[in-house]
Amino acid sequence: MRAGKPPPSHEVLEPLIFTIRGHRVMLDADLARIYGVGTKVLNQAVKRNSSRFPKDFAFQMVPEDVRCLRTPVLTSNLKSNEDQKDRENRSQIVTGSRRSRSFLPWVFTEHGALMVANLLRSERAVQMSVFVIRAFVRMREQIAANAAILKRLAEIDKTLLQHDAALRDVYAKLLPLLQPPAASPKRRIGFIAEDR
Repeated sequence: MRAGKPPPSHEVLEPLIFTIRGHRVMLDADLARIYGVGTKVLNQAVKRNSSRFPKDFAFQMVPEDVRCLRTPVLTSNLKSNEDQKDRENRSQIVTGSRRSRSFLPWVFTEHGALMVANLLRSERAVQMSVFVIRAFVRMREQIAANAAILKRLAEIDKTLLQHDAALRDVYAKLLPLLQPPAASPKRRIGFIAEDR
């Protein structure tokens, strides 16, 4: 089987990293393409060495995960996986042992991606694993930077709310002073006849 076109060294991998079940992960098809192997080859290597992949390194997606991640990138990746399966299974259609289309992809965390590269032992996989790990690190740094920015914005918002409350209090106290004084009844000048 021929692997997909290898990514150029300047390809941005961050869009290929998703958050599933609280873990930042990459799909098996994307990882296989980056490492220069077929998805089936990658998944078979993982299955043969399943003891090296605890659940925090790799896990298979469930339908709820797929529904949560319905993005154009993921949808196209899943569709391309199905198209590739169709091409792989054309000869099997005759024998009637076609694989189910309900196959859900495996996903790999940063540590799982590195472990896969070690299993594949190809020069390309080792070189690209550094590239993949750097993408995970950049994403972690961006998330940390975003968290710091969000924390600072929350502090500014809190300060503005305090200032807003103080300004409302000052306005409420100044409002009576800004109103014109109430008109006092004027005394009439001249003779006033009293009605008896």
